[in-house]
Amino acid sequence: MSLETMRPNPTWDAASYEDAVDTLAAHGDELVYKIWAGDWCKDCRALLPDFGAALEAAEIPDERIEEFSLDQDKQGPGVDEYDIEYIPTIVVENDEGEEITRFVEEEDVPPAVWLAEEIETALESDAA
Repeated sequence: MSLETMRPNPTWDAASYEDAVDTLAAHGDELVYKIWAGDWCKDCRALLPDFGAALEAAEIPDERIEEFSLDQDKQGPGVDEYDIEYIPTIVVENDEGEEITRFVEEEDVPPAVWLAEEIETALESDAA
């Protein structure tokens, strides 16, 4: 892992987020998580250890998690291509590289919960 902030929070309680973990796990072999962050960023340090723990609890394979460490000017790989302005930003893509959803910095729920809800909505509407 390139981001220290993505190390799973050892005190995170997966049972409290069972629905989110189940949704992430259900799509674990079909989605890629691309995470832009900086270990220097307070929002990243606050949000990403729990997200790392959620990915671990959902048994998301390492090859489906891509981490991009940005400098304090928020510059780094993929910033322009993905129009990254705020961090952390988590982009979820399918195997064709199509963006399913994106979490940007300050949603009102934790990244795992927010992304799980968005993934469920997006994939249910695709299946309908």
